[in-house]
Amino acid sequence: MTARTARAGPVGPVPVPAATVPAPVPVVLVHGSRTSATMWRRQVAALGRGGVPATAVDLPGHGGRREEPFTLDGAVEAVRRAVDGAGGRALVVGLSLGGYVAIEHRARYPGQSAGLVAASCCTTSSSWLRPAWLSLARWIEAWPDHGARLNDTFVRLALDAEGVRDIGAGGFALRAMTQVLRELGPTDTLGALMTARSPVWIVNGRYDHFRAQERAFMAAARAGGAPTRLVVVPHARHLVSLDAPVAFTRVLLEAVAATAWSERDRAVEYASA
Repeated sequence: MTARTARAGPVGPVPVPAATVPAPVPVVLVHGSRTSATMWRRQVAALGRGGVPATAVDLPGHGGRREEPFTLDGAVEAVRRAVDGAGGRALVVGLSLGGYVAIEHRARYPGQSAGLVAASCCTTSSSWLRPAWLSLARWIEAWPDHGARLNDTFVRLALDAEGVRDIGAGGFALRAMTQVLRELGPTDTLGALMTARSPVWIVNGRYDHFRAQERAFMAAARAGGAPTRLVVVPHARHLVSLDAPVAFTRVLLEAVAATAWSERDRAVEYASA
């Protein structure tokens, strides 16, 4: 699969004769750092209108689980439980932190992965910038308000009114970033991408500062035998699902449709083996 550019337009499935359409694959959505499951409200609604079962999870240290420490093992376990609850196989969609968690889940539980949409996470945790990010996170978390005013200003400048409501509805995990950076530090994201064969969509906003290694991420997924597509969303930044919700949701619906067909083919091959 080749790279392409997403275009905004009416969101919805393309009509196909009902007898030929395979059953939709459940979707599990994994949020970014400091946010929560509520950031996916528009995508959950769009999937629901298309008859696609969708679950958005809260990771440890975030949303309704803010009092828990964040660990990568705990985050992967949250995804594993959600997929198990959805029937045992799902298209897992993650943005930023959620993308790294989704990649790790796919590597640890390949049998649960019908497909992966990894958004805004194309920089490895071994980046030379990581020590600077960690120092900055510690400094901000030490402020009296833990960076609440700074976070609020950034959100209001970056997103439309609906995006502001969605991302803030579950509260912000203002003291989670240091834990997140420590937990992700030892991970080998490129190696993890090589360990499973389910289809991969890598989705980035054109102006996302985490795009630097997107070609390496594509190469890693392909090295493991996975059909892989890169989608770059015009005009969008890091929070691509909130910054360009129509374009992102169109990509998501296309991934859902493609995954349903690949899962049907997989079932046919298994039955005839």
